[in-house]
Amino acid sequence: MVQTADTCLDQRHTRSGIALLASTLLSFLAASSAPTPLYPVYQAHWAFSPAMLTLVFAIYAFSLLAALLTLGKLSDYLGRRPVILAALLLEMLAMALFIEADGVGWLLAARVMQGFATGMATSVLGAALLDRNPERGPLFNSVAPQLGMACGALGCGMLVEWAPWPLHLVYLVLLLVFAAQALLLWWLPESISRRPGALASLRPTLRVPPQARGALWRTLPVNVAVWSLGGFYLSLAPSLIRAATGSNSALVGGLAVTALTLSGALSILWLRQHTAQQVLRIATTLLLIGVGAMLVAVQAGWLWLFLLASLVAGGGFGSGFLGALRSVMPLAHAHERAGLMATYYVISYLAFCVPALLAGVMARHFGLVATATGFATVLIGLTLVALIGLARRDHA
Repeated sequence: MVQTADTCLDQRHTRSGIALLASTLLSFLAASSAPTPLYPVYQAHWAFSPAMLTLVFAIYAFSLLAALLTLGKLSDYLGRRPVILAALLLEMLAMALFIEADGVGWLLAARVMQGFATGMATSVLGAALLDRNPERGPLFNSVAPQLGMACGALGCGMLVEWAPWPLHLVYLVLLLVFAAQALLLWWLPESISRRPGALASLRPTLRVPPQARGALWRTLPVNVAVWSLGGFYLSLAPSLIRAATGSNSALVGGLAVTALTLSGALSILWLRQHTAQQVLRIATTLLLIGVGAMLVAVQAGWLWLFLLASLVAGGGFGSGFLGALRSVMPLAHAHERAGLMATYYVISYLAFCVPALLAGVMARHFGLVATATGFATVLIGLTLVALIGLARRDHA
């Protein structure tokens, strides 16, 4: 009986630890998408161009990459809890900067701080989830960011439309959430032992275990496609909707991002029992249909079709994320997980921010509708490459 009680207690601790880690990852990604519905509002208040808007978005991603390159492996040496706590404290500071922002300079500073905090958090939280459940860890790592981005975009859009202090309230709510998670972290057991080499791990390196390199290369086309789509939505979708359909609602912009990310989360749950290869085939098919429909919606100015296309493309977004993650991450050993997770996110966030930044620059010269058309065409081509690669692997 004592053994059974101890086992039940350990299981409860494991479940509560997974819940805390997954909810913290969800909160970080919710905070990352929260500014998206506000971008047109910021533009109206502070009069900056689409190129500056994508710089605000991209500087977040670049600072996130800097954190991944320098701190992504740190928790493999110091343990998970200290790095998670440091990321939470930095994120709370970023929320305070958003609350105080009264110009684009403050917005840039807040996004830099937020990107660095999120870069610290994504690799360590992803590794910590894998520590506690190696089988379902990739599922948690896939669903939590998707749900987080959906909650952040939709929640912010609703607060902007119907609540007071539209430029501040969402960040105050998030600040309180992060403070509560930092307090709860003290009850989270450490999942990995300390080891020497923490200082050396700060040297910017990309580390992929030999046994995972082939899988990483094979999933690269679909991974680039889904993250490029996500970056475009989180930076320019609300402005594109305004330009293509004439809708000025911040809530509509939030709904577009929510449609993409929420259907992504649902597709992950739906496909969680399928093999990685099956998931990737479904992902590429949904991406082709969804991005093609989005292209038609932008040309015709149909908001309803844009939102429907976002739902379909979101299925490809989520399943592509799951398929790539499931193909790569289980191949790493325990002390390789944070390093591989950091490398995976470096590649992913380069695809997330660089195409979006280029799109913002091009929009200044050619307009958002023409830029979105070109962007969608490139995504369709990249997805076709991924689909052909999967077909060849099936027949090999």
